[in-house]
Amino acid sequence: MTSLAHRIRRSAAIAVSLAAGSTLALTGTATAHSGNPCGSAASSAPVAKGLYQTAHSERNHVLWATSSVGEPPVTNSSLVKLDPHTLKAEAVYRPPVTNPETGAVEAVYGIAVDDEHNTVWTTNTRDNSVAVYSQRTGKRLASLPGVNHAREVVVDEKHNLAWASSFGDGSVVAFDTRTYKEKKRVTLAGSSPAGMAVDERTGTAYATDFANDRIIEITPLATSPRLIPTGDGPLSIALSKDGRTAYSADQAAGTVSVINLRKGAVTKTVPTGAGAKSVATDPRSGRILVANRTTATVTVVDPRKGTVVDSLTTGANTNHVHVAHGAAFVAAKSGSGPEGQDLLHRFPLGH
Repeated sequence: MTSLAHRIRRSAAIAVSLAAGSTLALTGTATAHSGNPCGSAASSAPVAKGLYQTAHSERNHVLWATSSVGEPPVTNSSLVKLDPHTLKAEAVYRPPVTNPETGAVEAVYGIAVDDEHNTVWTTNTRDNSVAVYSQRTGKRLASLPGVNHAREVVVDEKHNLAWASSFGDGSVVAFDTRTYKEKKRVTLAGSSPAGMAVDERTGTAYATDFANDRIIEITPLATSPRLIPTGDGPLSIALSKDGRTAYSADQAAGTVSVINLRKGAVTKTVPTGAGAKSVATDPRSGRILVANRTTATVTVVDPRKGTVVDSLTTGANTNHVHVAHGAAFVAAKSGSGPEGQDLLHRFPLGH
């Protein structure tokens, strides 16, 4: 396969994976079982059609989720505030309408929490922008254009920056979280930035380059980014607690790559399942969790040994995994709720 054909295939795959959510209708939680110790006492709840990503606020003790559904014009999208223990909705906020004639809204997809400034950042993929919402009121505070096919956003609270991946034009963009002004833009021709992570101790930002099987590393003082190889089709990235190791969910390969950032090399490759889409780190155990969309599982991996230690069953179309306070929150686009909603699972994690 030529490199151009490879890029087209991947671009089509990620475009499909970005199609998301609709109307919110949350009922009570239901017990979910994984059949293994890691997932014991798991619970799940129907949240919305097109459930996309989640992020946890320690400041407010809540879980935030995004949902959007369908092709443009997207008319149903929600920013949802949830109790992280019961998974019940505490509030639902609708993005503003952008086109009164069609009813299209500024649909939300990726999400990150900024507890320092009590805000939530979202990527508005269809509108080529990112937005900022108040955690206190749910009001949209700003909409920041110029992020082409924005996919993910991550906040560096220590350095007052929000980093977003501009998949459509090969850029990684940083915004000031106090003024919402653009502070930095790094563009690599032919790249497709997707997943985002940041090391707050150093201020270094990382983006997976989905098209070119690499990580884009942006340090505060460097004049150009460092490029680090990874697995086939890296869509998501997470960092170890000490910031020395990166983990990429390699969608095309169905693996997770363990990358030594100092050496700039993959040290282990662990098969997790077809459609590896999202990766998160459990800071307590050091284990990593990979959401596998096609196999409808979350794989728990010991990165030091390079072995799979658990597999959690989530239902169809596992989309995103997020770890907070000893639990993994997993969004699955199964459509298996009583009104066709997608499910959010909560899996307690062992030490």
